[in-house]
Amino acid sequence: MVVTEPLIEGRLIRRYARFLMDLRMPDGSVLTVHCPNSGSMEGCLEAGAPVLASRSANPGRKYACTAEWIKLEAGWCGINTHRTNLIAGEALRAGRIPGLEGYGDVRAEVPYGRRSRADFLLRGDGLPRCYVEVKNTTWPTPEGGVGFPDAVTERGLRHLAELRRAKREGARAVMLFLVNRQDGAHFRAAGEKDPAYAKALAASVGAGVEAMAFRVRIDPPEAVVAEPLPLVRKCRETLKPLVP
Repeated sequence: MVVTEPLIEGRLIRRYARFLMDLRMPDGSVLTVHCPNSGSMEGCLEAGAPVLASRSANPGRKYACTAEWIKLEAGWCGINTHRTNLIAGEALRAGRIPGLEGYGDVRAEVPYGRRSRADFLLRGDGLPRCYVEVKNTTWPTPEGGVGFPDAVTERGLRHLAELRRAKREGARAVMLFLVNRQDGAHFRAAGEKDPAYAKALAASVGAGVEAMAFRVRIDPPEAVVAEPLPLVRKCRETLKPLVP
């Protein structure tokens, strides 16, 4: 995925009102940009860190620029969650995600279950239909991993329930976590942030839902799916594999 809009760089002053971010520009001025990220963004907001924002050509927008990446100690971190499905869709259509190759028909935003839309429905000759949900993952866990979610997510719970339903009905069901930062040795559910989600993810994997985690390699203006990360489950103070 390549961001084709012009990019400008400022330094983070603050993120506020959930979807706004103030940047200090090189000339000293303050620019308010749209920050399309509904999470807490904990672990991603270092005051003074460089931020790349894309500039829209739409003259009707209240905020002309959108925050795309923030540069942390380990490298760029993707904070525009609207880009995550674009990154995943490009990789799925190119067959670059191990275990999900061979599907010639990749459709986005397909209605399924009860009042839900799957991020992707994959179809291929001789293959079972495959529903894929994608989650942008950026919370740094205390033991050196990356976790999801960074706040309580009722929507995430609903998606897991729909994936379990799809699996019971004979489809493949995949929960795809895209780790949109350059550090973190593994992925796990962030039970500290949402115990119900961590429990539901483990139960879903036990019921046959496939969980996968892949790093997003970021080299602005490009972001692509890169190497897989091991999935683990935190049990008190220890870690064990989430996927047997």
